[in-house]
Amino acid sequence: MTTERLNNYVDGAWRASEGAGSLAVQNPATGAVIAVTPFSTPGEVDRAARAAARAQVAWRRTPATERIQYLFKLKALLEANFDDLARQITLENGKVLDDARGEMRRAIENVEVACGIPMLMLGDFSEDIARGIDEYMIRQPVGVVASICPFNFPGMIPFWYLPYAIATGNTVIIKPSERTPLTMAKAFQLLEQVGFPPGVVNLVHGSHETVNALLDHPLINAITFVGSTPVARHVYARASAAGKRVQAQGGAKNPVIVLPDADVDMTTKIVMDSVFGNAGQRCLAAANIVMVAGAEKIFRPVLAEAAEQRVVGFGLDQGVHMGPVITPQSKTRIQGLIETGLSEGASLLVDGREARVAGYEEGFFLRPTILDGVRPEHTVARTEIFGPVMTLLSLDTVDDAITFINSGQYGNMACVFTSSGAAARKFRNEAQAGNIGINIGVAAPMAFFPFSGWKDSFFGTLHGQGKHAVEFFTQTKVVVERWLKEWSRTF
Repeated sequence: MTTERLNNYVDGAWRASEGAGSLAVQNPATGAVIAVTPFSTPGEVDRAARAAARAQVAWRRTPATERIQYLFKLKALLEANFDDLARQITLENGKVLDDARGEMRRAIENVEVACGIPMLMLGDFSEDIARGIDEYMIRQPVGVVASICPFNFPGMIPFWYLPYAIATGNTVIIKPSERTPLTMAKAFQLLEQVGFPPGVVNLVHGSHETVNALLDHPLINAITFVGSTPVARHVYARASAAGKRVQAQGGAKNPVIVLPDADVDMTTKIVMDSVFGNAGQRCLAAANIVMVAGAEKIFRPVLAEAAEQRVVGFGLDQGVHMGPVITPQSKTRIQGLIETGLSEGASLLVDGREARVAGYEEGFFLRPTILDGVRPEHTVARTEIFGPVMTLLSLDTVDDAITFINSGQYGNMACVFTSSGAAARKFRNEAQAGNIGINIGVAAPMAFFPFSGWKDSFFGTLHGQGKHAVEFFTQTKVVVERWLKEWSRTF
């Protein structure tokens, strides 16, 4: 059977890439090759950028009320193809189908919010700032924007950006992860059906060379990125040096504080879902579970039991709670970090290193793993594992826990589980993270709020989603005007 080699979508047409390099896309549950991602050349990036720049001249002058009609049509197509897109996410990423459906629901939510651009993009007006002089501010698009997207949310993350960018009058180039490109290939078949003018939306596959060509291209005015912190730092530095606007979402090591007064059943269920959902491969996965004031005596046994009971397997099968990790290299890296934790003095409360799933022996599976006795200075307490590994720490007070959180390099999310309003308020006020959860395990903002990140979890000033997205994809123009001629009936 011939494996499909994916095409780019540029200037309103599907085009075969001329790049010599490529990557085999594997179903992580079976190891089977399901597609081939071409590595597009800088010349192909140039053609996409030029097409987008040409299209943007007319697109920016299209009234916002007309631009959003395309988004209304896109929402309808996404809803009609919802299950097909979700299944595609599971096939190329490995997450269970319910998680894939949740991802696509968030993608559609962003399209819905962007349909409000005629109001979200409103400017400001001040009459008579001096006698006979008015001043006002309007928003205009920044131009051509490119989004460099990760493997772990192939359906949702591109839609953090694309709806807002095109609704505000920009044109777009999407570069999906070379490991999970099929979901966006399907989404662009729907975008083609929507009937955007040629060049407004473009899809370019590739790897490092393609990314750097996007960062350097003089016709591209803004870059969005989601991925690891080292790559986010590279993207931010290189694109900023080229004079572009940049928002680059990096890695995370999300702590969860558990107090002894937390509801046991609710906390256990939510923490399990947060740590092990998508096999821990998400930037809002809980990682360090910090037990405060003896909470470990209550929660250690119930967390261990719950982890051992989670069913691991192919994400399309019924009753499966967790799928595989994305590649065999990821599995090896995660196993190595578990070994590092053991060598530094942690112990295995639950060991999931040697997972075997009947019928899927070639898949890249790990089972839920819990490292106990982790100390704040340990490597596994500071390193983003990006896999199904929970690390348990014990600290004496809420102040100790907040000090530990604030000493870390990341600031994507921090959560607390408690029945104490005073403890929750203190935590909300003092924890240094951009997304805070109170009795919530994945503090993922709705589309009308920004996806905030602090410290090494984010490089830039304006985040994805909501009003931040509108501000990022527009530039403000302030006009000060005076009219000298008095009105009369004759001119």
